Amino acid sequence: MSSTPLPGIGVQYDLTTREDRELSVIAHRDGSRTLNVYRQDDRDTCQLSLRLTGEEASLVVGALSTEHHSPSVLHTTALGLVAERIPLAADSVWNGRLLGEAQIRTRTGASIVAALRRTDATPSPTPDFRLASGDVLIVIGTREGVDAAATILGRD
Repeated sequence: MSSTPLPGIGVQYDLTTREDRELSVIAHRDGSRTLNVYRQDDRDTCQLSLRLTGEEASLVVGALSTEHHSPSVLHTTALGLVAERIPLAADSVWNGRLLGEAQIRTRTGASIVAALRRTDATPSPTPDFRLASGDVLIVIGTREGVDAAATILGRD
């Protein structure tokens, strides 16, 4: 990646991808960003240009970061909390058992805030909620707590 100062505007960062595509990002002094993608057959012609606010640019950076390696991650915050989908596998020992038996919050500090079953959603499932194969549990907590909850739900 190379950078070029743009007096009175900001800085332009240029990158050639592994697929030989030319990209540039102009970091404007006001905090906004412009993302440019150039034509493959004519590197001097811009194929796409997007102007992003500082907040939009931050969201794109977050989405592109390696922390978002899993499509099950719903959201992360600056406070270190994550919300993630955890599917209950068909062979899970928790199938047919009550949610309270897993003691997820006690054991991990993470909270199950919803259970999705086919087209139904159960917000804040109580300890007497009976788990079933195919349920998708929405779990919120620290990265470590959510990972521990996923391990428990898949292991015990």
